[in-house]
Order: sequence, then structure tokens, then C-alpha cells
Amino acid sequence: MSGLVMPKPDDATMRRRTEIVADMRIIVPGEGVVDATNEMRAFESDGLTAYRQLPLVVVLPETVAQVSRVLKYCNDRNIRVVPRGSGTSLSGGALPLEDAVLLVMSRFNRILAIDYPDRVVVAQPGVTNLGITTAVEQEGFYYAPDPSSQIACSIGGNVAENSGGVHCLKYGLTANNVLGIEMVLMNGEVVRLGGNHLDSEGYDLLGVMTGSEGLLGVVTEVTVRILKKPETARALLIGFPTSEQGGQCVADIIGAGIIPGGMEMMDRPAIHAAEDFVHAGYPLDVEALLIVELDGPGVEVDHLIGLVEAIAYKNGSTTCRISQSEQERLSFWAGRKAAFPAVGRISPDYYCMDGTIPRKELPKVLAGMRELSEKYGLGVANVFHAGDGNLHPLILYDANVQGELDKAESFGADILRLCVKVGGVLTGEHGVGVEKRDLMPEMFNQIDLDQQMRVKCAFDPNHLLNPGKVFPQLRRCAELGRMHVHRGQVAFPDIPRF
Repeated sequence: MSGLVMPKPDDATMRRRTEIVADMRIIVPGEGVVDATNEMRAFESDGLTAYRQLPLVVVLPETVAQVSRVLKYCNDRNIRVVPRGSGTSLSGGALPLEDAVLLVMSRFNRILAIDYPDRVVVAQPGVTNLGITTAVEQEGFYYAPDPSSQIACSIGGNVAENSGGVHCLKYGLTANNVLGIEMVLMNGEVVRLGGNHLDSEGYDLLGVMTGSEGLLGVVTEVTVRILKKPETARALLIGFPTSEQGGQCVADIIGAGIIPGGMEMMDRPAIHAAEDFVHAGYPLDVEALLIVELDGPGVEVDHLIGLVEAIAYKNGSTTCRISQSEQERLSFWAGRKAAFPAVGRISPDYYCMDGTIPRKELPKVLAGMRELSEKYGLGVANVFHAGDGNLHPLILYDANVQGELDKAESFGADILRLCVKVGGVLTGEHGVGVEKRDLMPEMFNQIDLDQQMRVKCAFDPNHLLNPGKVFPQLRRCAELGRMHVHRGQVAFPDIPRF
């Protein structure tokens, strides 16, 4: 797996594979257990296909009781477990381990309740992101977070990765739209956090779980907030001679106090790939293309369109189209939504990165990426959530050319180091997984990482849930729990201890 170091398989578990598979069939009868090599191939990787590994066995439970029994069984026997949703993760978060049960939640695919007065939907974790909007759109509602993979990605996976999307600038990430979850801990205990209400008192454990990448528990139910569709939504398609000018326009729009429903940017390679793929009517003579969507009451939208248009021309835009119909607005977005598969048509392989930077640093980082592209001799197509600085550079390479995958990984690592250097972070919505795991020390010191590991230990003291992900070095919980006592006194004796 391209030099990726994962936890060493446990020999005792590997020797008991036949017994474990038989016991899983008792817990999840019928077709819920997959153990044949060829059939497990479908689960050997997630969206980060550069890394592949067959699991010990694949288990597809249908009930919370089955999930609880599987986790308790594995906890009691020291067997590792890797949770998986739809497998669309782009950071290797659902990459199987050779000695681990792969717990696939795709059979949890029902919407359990829709409450329009309270504006909430209760769904099982295998329901797709778009499936929630489809269920409520006939009443004029929708679910705001909309990642590009929304047709396939599951709401449980969205919780695990704290997914965003093109409209998260105004309406927030998953964390801002999830009200409650039901989850199963590694010891089999079923707990509820939050509900169909606003913030709960006490520790924000729901916030801890959102974005925890399957390290703390397995989500079996999600309660989300739904919103009424805005009265009016229109989009501007703005072209610029340089990416730097486009980046400055983004900063100026936010600086003017305008919060668009969505604001996305693409560079020339991505523009051409998307236009060839979906024929959205994108201008091909520009270096950067900005899509700005404004929503709300019609009078307000018309006023904001005028302001954004003026800011765009001040920053040197050479073309500016304003959608005149819903169909035209959707056509503007069609190319952006299809950018990833579109780029897949112009390169044998691509490596999708995910870093976040302060908006004002966009011109500097885009220039830095061009320099890195020349350094590594690999092309890069940029597609990103410009409004919140969440970058998605697509590094173009050919896995059949010796050494190109390694170059792509090094190129990607340097992009993320650049993001951190300018005051950004390693990930915006794809998660750390295995992709960014070894870069965590670029952003956090050992004290930071140890403190994060202590949270993991509180939920999963034996490190059985999704090991090898997020943390560059596994530490025993006993090491992290050591307390220094000097002459009978602990440090800070006045702090309550639990």
C-alpha cells in the first residue's frame, strides 16, 4: 500500500478467523456476512482507491441489537472493528484492516420520522444525503449540507467526517445541522446524544462524535435539521484572467458583509474538464471561474446580485452571467457538481486533496500550488469551496507509471503543509483517515495529540475501533493516564478528578 504503515495484524485473531465468521453468522443471519475473497473485493477500499486491503470478514447488520452484539463480541475477544458507510470517504477512513471485522451500515437505509412542525428528520445512517432532501422536498423543505457525492454518501458517513458541501458557507457543515444521534459504543452499550431540540446542557458530546471518523462509536440513528427552501435563488457565473483575481474577489465579497448561499471556484483545467463533460456553458477563455449563489427574498437577491457584480468587475472579471431561470441556475452548478468525474476523464488517476485556509490567503496558496506543480512535474486542477477557504486540489497522475503515485502523495503533502503554514488546517470535510494521518504533527504537537488520544481512550480504551486512522502513533491508554505524584501531592490538587 505505497509505503503506508498500518497496525500489524493480530496473529491470534487471524488464527480464529473460521470461528469468528461462524459466530458472526449467528449474530447476523441470512446474507449479512461476507467472507469469500472475491465477494469482499467490493469492500477493499473506500473513495481513496490508492490503498486497498481485504478485511477479515464483512458484516452487514440490520438492527441496533445486531450492531451491539457484534461490537460486544469483538470487544470481549480483542478483535478490531472498522465501521463503513457508503464507502465514499476520500481520506481512507473506511480502509479495512486484515484482522478487523468490517462493519458495513448500508442496510440501515430507512427514514424513521419526518416532523415538519419541528423541522427535523430522523434517519438511519445508511440513508443517502440526497435521500433526506428527496423525502421532504414535496413540502418545500431540504437538507442543507450537500457534498458533491450527495447522491451516494450516507448521512452516517457525513456525521463521521463532518461533511460540508457547496452551501455550507451560509448554512453550515454537518455539525451545524445534526441535532442528535443514537450510537453504539465498543462495549455494546447503546447511548443517545441530543435529540429533536437545540443544544443540550453539559459536555458537547454530540460535537465530539461529529467528525470523529469512526474512532469513538458506531452511529445507528441521526436526527437532522431541515430548512424551508428559499423564496428565490439565483447564481452568477464570473470569469477572471487569473486565479489570484478570482481569489481576491471572494475575499472582497465576504469583506462586504455578503454571505452567499454558495461560492465555488474552479481553475482552467477544471473548467475545461467540466465543460467537456456536462456542457454547462462555461467560458473557456478564463483562468478562474467563480460561481456565486444568492438566496432569500427576491428584492434582497436582486440587490445583492448588483453588489457582487460590481465587486467582480472591480477585480477584473472578463465575463459575468446571471441566471435568469431555475434551469440556468442548475446548469451553472452541474459542472461544479460533476467536476471530480470530469477530471477523471482527462487523467488516468487523480489524487483529491482537502485543506482549508483563511480566505485572504487564496491568491498566495494558488500561486504556491502552481510552483509545486512545476516542482513535481504533475498537473493539478483546482475545485474548491471558495467562500470558506476549503480547497480540493486534484493532482493528476498515472498509477501505471513507476513512482508517480509517490510523487502525487508528496505533492499533496506539500500542499497541506502550505495550508497549515498560512494559518489553515489539514482538512475541511474529508477527514484525516490514513491520508493525512502522518501529517498531524505538522499541525499539532505531542501534547495536543496525547490530549486527543485521551478522548479516544474514554470511548474505546483498547483501541479496537478503526485503529491506524487519524493518529500517527498509537499510544496505550495506560501511558496517557499516568499521573505524576511528587511527595504525596498531585499537580493542581484543587482540580476535581473523576
